[in-house]
Parts: sequence; structure tokens; C-alpha cells
Amino acid sequence: MKPTLNLTIASMLSILFVTLHISDDIARGLDKAGIGNLVAGCVLALWLYGTLMLAERKSGYIVILIFSILSLGVVGIHMKGEGIPNRITLSSGGVFYVWTLYALTVSAFFSVLLSIRGLSNMRRSSQS
Repeated sequence: MKPTLNLTIASMLSILFVTLHISDDIARGLDKAGIGNLVAGCVLALWLYGTLMLAERKSGYIVILIFSILSLGVVGIHMKGEGIPNRITLSSGGVFYVWTLYALTVSAFFSVLLSIRGLSNMRRSSQS
């Protein structure tokens, strides 16, 4: 597979997992549904645009890199301090909640690595 196709797939998966995680947070009452969700939707649309429309461009790699790092921050916020509360993990759907965090970690970190690789390859080819 082409590295850019791998990056596109990993970034799309990260977007999917972020939307699932935000939805689960709202459904569990950890976050409120409101105008902030419109902002989050616009941010995710920008990430999607960078993934699909700016593929193989420096700006696309940068957009994916930034949003992938930010999505890793979402996982970090849930894991720091007390971590995920037992009331979530022991509740119905707790496995799904934890799984989305792990899936998001894997796809976002893979996107970070592939974005850095893509930027590095662009730099090498421009120096030649």
C-alpha cells in the first residue's frame, strides 16, 4: 500500500473514533450537547478536508499531524489523574468506551508517524 493511502485510512479512522468518543461522552452525560458541538463538527470537517483534499501536500500532512496530536490529547485527558471512572467502565457499554480510546490512540499515533514520514520525504525530495 502507498504510504499516503495508509495515512488517509488512519486519519479517517481517527476522525471516526473521535466522533464515536464525543457521542459516547454526550450520551453518558460527561459532556453537554450544545453549540460547542457545532465547533467540534467544523474542526472535524477541517481535519477531513486536510485528509482527503490536501493529500500528498505539505499542508495536508501538517493538518493531519496537528489534529492527530490533539486527538491523542483527548485520550491523555481521560487517562490522567483518576483515569476513566469505574462508573463508566462497569456500566453498559463500558467496553465500547474504553475500546474507542484505545482505537483512537492507535490510529492517531499511526497518523502522527505517517505524517512525520511524509513531511520528511517531502523535505528530502525538495533538497535533491
